[in-house]
Amino acid sequence: TKHICSSSAVYGPGMGFLSWKYSHYFSFLMVKDRNIVVNCTLCGGSKSLSTSKTSNSNLMKHLQKQHASTKLVEKEPEGNVGDSSSVDTIPAKQRKLDFGQPAAQSITQPQLHRLIARYVVEDMKPISTVESHAFRQLISHIPVRGRAGKAPSRKTFSSFLDQEYANMELELKNTLDMVEYISTTADIWTVHNKSFLGVTAHWINAQNMKREKAALACRRFMGRHTYDSIASELDNINSSHGLSFKITSTVTDNGSNFVKAFKVYQPPPQSDDSEYEEDEVTFVSIGDVLQNGADDADDAISLPPHQRCASHTMNLISCTDVEKWLLSEAATKTIYRSATTKCAGLWNKASRSTVAAEIVEDIITKKLLVPCTTRWNSFYYALERISKIPLVELNTISSTLQLKCFNEREHQCISEYCAVMKPLTVALNILQGEDHCFYGILLPTLESLMTKTLAIKNGLQILVGLPDAVVQAVKTRFAHVLGSEDALLAAVTLPKFKLRTSATNTTQHPGSSKEDEFFSFEENEDIYATAEGEVAEYLKSGATGLDFLNHFPMIKKLSLKLNAATPSSAPVERLFSLGNLILTPKRNKLSDHKFEKLLLLRYNCWFDGTRVE
Repeated sequence: TKHICSSSAVYGPGMGFLSWKYSHYFSFLMVKDRNIVVNCTLCGGSKSLSTSKTSNSNLMKHLQKQHASTKLVEKEPEGNVGDSSSVDTIPAKQRKLDFGQPAAQSITQPQLHRLIARYVVEDMKPISTVESHAFRQLISHIPVRGRAGKAPSRKTFSSFLDQEYANMELELKNTLDMVEYISTTADIWTVHNKSFLGVTAHWINAQNMKREKAALACRRFMGRHTYDSIASELDNINSSHGLSFKITSTVTDNGSNFVKAFKVYQPPPQSDDSEYEEDEVTFVSIGDVLQNGADDADDAISLPPHQRCASHTMNLISCTDVEKWLLSEAATKTIYRSATTKCAGLWNKASRSTVAAEIVEDIITKKLLVPCTTRWNSFYYALERISKIPLVELNTISSTLQLKCFNEREHQCISEYCAVMKPLTVALNILQGEDHCFYGILLPTLESLMTKTLAIKNGLQILVGLPDAVVQAVKTRFAHVLGSEDALLAAVTLPKFKLRTSATNTTQHPGSSKEDEFFSFEENEDIYATAEGEVAEYLKSGATGLDFLNHFPMIKKLSLKLNAATPSSAPVERLFSLGNLILTPKRNKLSDHKFEKLLLLRYNCWFDGTRVE
């Protein structure tokens, strides 16, 4: 019996009985089927009771009926059940093995604030997000060093962003202090009846020879956009970042106010004989000093060299010069106007009517592209989509929408226009680049553009003179670049363009196949000047990567200076595109200073781990 009881105590009794708080009032006897048999110690051990392995209800009823006058005491947690000589102690519950993911490590409250800031800034959410009940409930499930996470209040979070912005400004200034050559882009953006002056900085990292950038400002610009106001604000931004004598050039569009600002406030050329002149003492009256104080303040403004945006100039060629030629030639004026008018009818119908859009999609399984009035590229791609539609299907769409049909000459005119303007479109896309785009790419781009445009001339029937008009416009608008020694040196100091034939080398950055095809020059006499020593070795080498310049320190230094600038002001336009996502109509109470801070934190990637280096 003792053997049975001992083995049954371990394997027989249910866990419910062993862990029951009143099990010490009973002694275990045996297992019988799905039940266990025990003796009640309060009854003198003479009464046997049966109960389920998983339920103690029978035993509890026995205590309540037969021993109601007895005050029941719960057993100690570490006590044994029943007779210590016959029942071994086992755990109340079997420990479960966890095969899932390890428990998340807790973070500190400052780390939590930074994660929240990254979410708000990177996804351009309103600061009031931290007051959202759903957001705060979500944050409360993040462990923060032994307690639940707590989202900061709006006021605390706003102060945290201000401090992070100050940290970013300090780190940016420290970074710019170590850079020798910097270029900037600038423009004015108007939205919701407000104007903002944006400035971005660009340079080449001397260690890894990679392009780097940062947004310097997007300040509220009050009043009229006059040249002197622009000059004053730009000079203030440059000097506040310690860049007054580091900027190689500032790239802007062709607006007359920007052009005049840089023309008027260029520093006077320094004379080489100034150091040999004797110091002379002159006496002036205090009244003259006070009267001329305002003029002296204007004289203190000094702007860096100006560079016109190549992309904006390309747009002027396509929109102004080409349009002027098309409408000035009697042979092309009528057919071009007729073709584009019919295209405009298709665009209007397809964009304003869902039924019309469905008809177009049913016939050609594509949608028509509708041009944007501010971007010529969109006009080209919209015409290109129409030119690729067979004439039969195109007229089926027109007749179904009750529009005038195209004739063969009109369709041919559209196709020839797209063929002639395609090289200009490719050039425009190249010049609007940023990460792999340097000022030295401008001159080879213009040369290749003119060569490829003239090569199309032989296959034309209607727009025969258009290639010559495009080339002439390029020579006129970019005369200062085509004859510039700096533009030539900038191209030569880019290994990709050190020789005209080296552009056929395919060891470029990923996704550059279209660029390689565009820069496929024919064999020609080397136009770049050669010299002895380092220059000769550099020109003989076959490498095309920028990091190759580390072997040629003098050429590298020249390249860092001349190629710091971007060919276009597209980077500052991208800054404004981000700003448009932040300064929405629903956030019209956002202050100008807070908007600038949120925008610069976002553009400079302060919270995503890729800070400015």
